[in-house]
Amino acid sequence: MPAPTALLQPTKVPEAAAAPTPDQEDELILDVHDSNLPETTAALPPSDPEDVEMAVDEEGRPRFAPGKDIDPARRVERRNIPIPPNRMSALKINWSKMYEALAGHCKLQVRMDVKEKRVQLRTSRFTERIETLQMGADFVSAFAMGFDIDDAIALLRLDSLYIQSFDIKDVRQTLGPDALGRAIGRIAGKDGKTKFAIENATKTRIVLAGQKVHILGGFENIGMARESIVSLVLGSQPGKVYNSLRIIAGRMKERF
Repeated sequence: MPAPTALLQPTKVPEAAAAPTPDQEDELILDVHDSNLPETTAALPPSDPEDVEMAVDEEGRPRFAPGKDIDPARRVERRNIPIPPNRMSALKINWSKMYEALAGHCKLQVRMDVKEKRVQLRTSRFTERIETLQMGADFVSAFAMGFDIDDAIALLRLDSLYIQSFDIKDVRQTLGPDALGRAIGRIAGKDGKTKFAIENATKTRIVLAGQKVHILGGFENIGMARESIVSLVLGSQPGKVYNSLRIIAGRMKERF
């Protein structure tokens, strides 16, 4: 028993537990439910339908989504056409005509690489048909072979024109250096008269580039022109070739 003169100490009253608020009750309830959940939970299904289709079947093979159809005209494709050194000056002179034909008619992107000596073609979003890229490449290749710019542009406007090239030595392999020069001279003729006669009779264009012969024209016309050139290489007289050309020209007039 304490002395009567002792100081009275305040007695500690136990604090009453505060009543939980409705928000706390919800939190407690949620915590209880969360504590009872298993540690590993199932993965949520993907929301992308393509991911759903990329599944594995019963045999373990993947199931891919069907491919999408892409317009080939929207794909960017390129062509690089080499230009011989002897045609670079002619290319620079006629570049405006070539650029107008490729960019205006074919809707292609074109660039001249002077350092690499080549012409680069590329499709764009304005290109309507993918075939125009190959047509433009054939047009530039024809100009690089030696054809005139106006004759080469015909490849862009007419689908029935082709180019055929062959080597004179493929016709007669036993030609020596002197015989090869004489064969080229027989094809050209004096002042190019024989070559012009073949071109006018068969409605073709012929380019003599060394021992290479390039012919531009229709399929049947190229065959007739090549037959006349082969006859000259094999030694036929120019008079006989002229007579056959007259017959060919008469038949073509009757046909058209």
